[in-house]
Formats: sequence, C-alpha cells, structure tokens
Amino acid sequence: MSLVKRHPIITFFVLALALSWWPWILYAFGLYPAPIASFGPFLAALVVLAITQGKSGIGGLLRRMVRWRVGLRWYAVALLLPVGIALAATALNVLLGARAPSAADLGGWTGLFSTFAVVLLIPGIGGTWEEPGWRGFALPSLQAGRSALVASLILGAVWALWHLPLLAIGQMGGWDIVIIMAWTLVLTWVYNGTGGSVLIVMLFHAMFNTVSGSFISPLAFSGADSVRQSWLLAAVWCAVAVAVVVVAGPKHLSRKHRKQEQEGATESGVATPPGVVKPTPA
Repeated sequence: MSLVKRHPIITFFVLALALSWWPWILYAFGLYPAPIASFGPFLAALVVLAITQGKSGIGGLLRRMVRWRVGLRWYAVALLLPVGIALAATALNVLLGARAPSAADLGGWTGLFSTFAVVLLIPGIGGTWEEPGWRGFALPSLQAGRSALVASLILGAVWALWHLPLLAIGQMGGWDIVIIMAWTLVLTWVYNGTGGSVLIVMLFHAMFNTVSGSFISPLAFSGADSVRQSWLLAAVWCAVAVAVVVVAGPKHLSRKHRKQEQEGATESGVATPPGVVKPTPA
C-alpha cells in the first residue's frame, strides 16, 4: 500500500498493462476473442484511486466521466473532427491515385450510428473505456510539474506500448503508433479545454474508432490503397497535432484553461491541497 501511495502513476501503468494483457495467452489458444482487454486502464485507475484517495478519488473520476456542461463547440470537436480528418485522408488518397469509393463501398453508412453506440456504451468493445484511465487519471497526474506537451508525450509512449498485443498479431501497423502519438496531443487539448471532461474524450475516441476503424478504411480501400490511406490518416493527424501545439501552446495545450492537474501530486516539490482535480482557468 505504501509503495502504491509513493508511486501512484507507475503503479497505474503497470496495472494498466497487466489488467489489459491477460487475454493475450488465451487469445493465442483460441479461448478469447481479443488479445487485449480495453477496459484495463479504467480498472487500474479505480484500484490506484481506491488505495491513494479512497471514495473521494473514485467519485471524482466518475464525476468527470459524466461532466457534460462543456459548451456545444466541444461536442462538435469530438463528433466532427474525427470525421473531417478521415474524409481529408480519403480525399488525399483518391488524389494520389486510389480508386474513389463507390456508393456500394459506402453503403453501410447507416450502421455507423449503431456501431458508435456499441463502441461508446459497452466496455471491452473498441477503446472508448480506456479513457477514464488514460485521460481521467494518468494525464492529470503526469501534468503536475510538467508541461502538457511533455506529459502527453510520456502518456502517448505508454499508450503505444499498451497496444503491443495488437501489433504482435498484425491488427495494427506502424502508422497506428504515429496516430497514437499525434492523437494523444489532440486529446490532451480536448481534455484540458473542457476543464477535465472524460465524457467528451470518450465521445471523441468512440467516433474515431467508428469512422476510421470500422467504416472508411476497411470498406472503401484495399491492398496498397488501404495502406496509403492509413499513412495519410497518420499524416493528417500529425498536422492537426502540430497545429494544436502551436495555437494552444505547449505548456497547457489550452488557450482558456490551465492544464488539468491531479491534486495531491507534487509540483516543484510542493504538495497541492487534497482533492481531485484543479481546473484553474487562465
């Protein structure tokens, strides 16, 4: 217990891997449908918060998961930005020689709504339920004493490592690592800009997986066109991430709010007052 309290973020990362990778061996023997349990980071956050902060810490995380009063523009960002980036990558792919998707290729668009609902609401399907762990717990802890940019790069590296089982079985490629690193910066901007709303980043994650992972790339392209689509998607995400850093600034990755920091963590060696998160406005 004392070790967890002294090193909560390291404990979280270790638990997030352990609680997520346990199906890997079962998957190898055909006993489990996936090599990774996507809700592992959420469970890890609950365990660490229970030990370090008790009910108040868990309650704070749950409240951030339903924080919906953030302004309509952030809902637009969460729901439309992933769509816009996917469409931009698709248009670039066609301009570079890929066969333009036909109406038949995209005929499954009506299933997007049900897919989005399933990915958002059911833990273990898609990556949406990773967010209470990565953004709800790890990011505020990492931002205490670090710039939002540095904290995001650390989190992005661990998040990329977390996907190792999917890389090992060929469900992900090198472009996905690039996307993860760029995407982490964008999600930090969203999280800090909304004053710490896990709900909005969950909506963002669900929409990305629905549009890019379940619709445009697999339905519209194949072969070399599909590979190029993936790299173009990574390139567009990188461009957006660079724009976010330049416009919002590397210190807070937000123009109106300071970086969200976990209270009780130390910044420059000084402990902050007990509580959950301090979303101090700039």
